[in-house]
Amino acid sequence: MENERKKRVLSMYQCTGTFTLGNYLGAIRNHVRLQDDYECVYALADLHAITVRQDPAELRKNTLASYAYLLAMGIDLEKTILFIQSHVPEHSQLAWVLNCYTQFGELSRMTQFKDKSQQHADNINAGLFTYPCLMAADILLYQADFVPVGADQKQHVELARDVAERFNGLYSPTFTVPEPMIPKHGARVMSLQDPTKKMSKSDENMNGTILMSDDPDAIMRKFKRAKTDSDSVVRYAEGKEGINNLMEIYSCVTGKTMEEIEREFEGKGYGEFKPAVAEAVIDELRPVQAEFARLMNDKAYLEQCFAENAPKAQYLAWKTLQKVMKKIGYILLK
Repeated sequence: MENERKKRVLSMYQCTGTFTLGNYLGAIRNHVRLQDDYECVYALADLHAITVRQDPAELRKNTLASYAYLLAMGIDLEKTILFIQSHVPEHSQLAWVLNCYTQFGELSRMTQFKDKSQQHADNINAGLFTYPCLMAADILLYQADFVPVGADQKQHVELARDVAERFNGLYSPTFTVPEPMIPKHGARVMSLQDPTKKMSKSDENMNGTILMSDDPDAIMRKFKRAKTDSDSVVRYAEGKEGINNLMEIYSCVTGKTMEEIEREFEGKGYGEFKPAVAEAVIDELRPVQAEFARLMNDKAYLEQCFAENAPKAQYLAWKTLQKVMKKIGYILLK
């Protein structure tokens, strides 16, 4: 009996040049695990990046570094397609089509447009408003069955589903209607300085954020300064957001349960726990940082990787776009 095709997973990453510990523990480690059970298509979303003004040289440098980090963190090109979005022009082509099948009201309700409009009030451009159509194109081009998302991105998958169902209803089944994939592994890593907020590279207080590029001294310093409470007992409980966050991080990198962590640090205070978390994170990041440094010293290899992966992605995207163009009524080149 012929084997069934593996379900396809699509995920895209910002071209930030580095990632946070939250990105790594909360998402990317899980995406690495998915490679064994799913057909994975991953990409760097450099087209999305220009909704905010970018320095061209910095964007190029950050895109290359982000590609290297993803490989260093375990994305395997033997199992996965990893490409740069702008290398596949079908993304822009399908985004225009989907602009015409997405309602103005749907876009105006997107929370990220409202948030970014406030953050960049001097540059509220049309791309900032319509980029969910590009995001829908990213997903639908590859007939993705699943899209791994956190709560803040679920709205975009819901829009992609609505647009796919609308197009399929008007013509005939064309797009796979994607499902959001809520990760079974990973944690929602919060800021070390404000544990009510997600850890973010854009945090004004960088003491709250561990970057994958941070050296051991910086990691230790940030964890020692992490906000906790006056209780001083290493215990996972309501109202102890700071210590809960540190315990989540320690659990992720050591594999220990909350009960095991509580037993390990019974009778010990935060003065011993915080450095232990820092050391565990330093050990976790050390091989990733070493592999990243090695890759960045071999830019010819990185260029070869994305040059070989772009045609693989484009083949999948082209097949979908051809179906769409034909159904709409465009004359296709033979």
